[in-house]
Amino acid sequence: MTGLLDETAHRILAAGDPWPALEEAGLTLVGVPEEAGGSGGGLEDAAVLLRAAGYHGAAVPLAETGWLAGRLLAAAGLGVPAGPLTVALPGAGGRLRRVPWARSARRIVVLAGGAVTVVDRADVEIVEGANVAGEPRDEVVLASASGEGVPAPVPPEELWRWGALARAVQLTGAMRRALDLAVRHAGEREQFGRPIGRFQAVQHLLAEAAGEVVVADVAVRAAVRAPDDPLAVAAAKAGASRAAGVVASVAHQVHGAMGVTGEHPLRTVTSRLWSWREEFGDEHHWAATAGRLLGDRDPWVALTETGTVTGE
Repeated sequence: MTGLLDETAHRILAAGDPWPALEEAGLTLVGVPEEAGGSGGGLEDAAVLLRAAGYHGAAVPLAETGWLAGRLLAAAGLGVPAGPLTVALPGAGGRLRRVPWARSARRIVVLAGGAVTVVDRADVEIVEGANVAGEPRDEVVLASASGEGVPAPVPPEELWRWGALARAVQLTGAMRRALDLAVRHAGEREQFGRPIGRFQAVQHLLAEAAGEVVVADVAVRAAVRAPDDPLAVAAAKAGASRAAGVVASVAHQVHGAMGVTGEHPLRTVTSRLWSWREEFGDEHHWAATAGRLLGDRDPWVALTETGTVTGE
């Protein structure tokens, strides 16, 4: 079943405007219970979609709609409305800063003051912004009365962890694509009469990137299987964010100047690596968090117990 989902996700997300097809296939709400209006399935199924979206650099609010907003609404006992969704945590003065895809969302799910409130996009003021990849990261100004909320099923820090894990999954997909592009380019680009992939220095770079991709993927998959384990999520996001910088750097070194233009597919994924590695906490934030969670425990024992190192 996972293989079919993965194949379908890649086929749809490789298209120029995948959102209509994702909605038609019911893939925007995978991981959200059917009784809440979702498509059912678990987080591992939802991760298949996020990984594919990251691989293709798809400009869609997939993580925001299902993984974040949909799950939050379902946990709060609320139905999930149709259309693209996003989530927001409170900012000073009623402003919600850097809300992902706010201008594209039909509803904005706000977690503030111990309550969950669903806000119609038409009822708020949007100040447009963007991350390095050009994805909307908008400022939202709420009206004085934004509607009645229901008690929040999770605290803000848990929703933050949900977001961190979602970005970690997306990072692993984007890293895999950057590595694939670099390997292909190394096999096609010739210098001194032979492909640059035959040069030992290039081989070492690609091996380094491949190792980073595999290690990050193992940790992230382990965290997806244990999303309620704060240490597993912290280790996954810290590792994925750190690896993203290495993989992006290697991929651009292998491509040389060719990969830096906006039209090149490598730039599409590496700009997301640079953006997503910092969103919902960068590697320094989550490494410090992991350190606090570990306390006096032996790090190796703690990480192997969670399966973060072994992937079990």
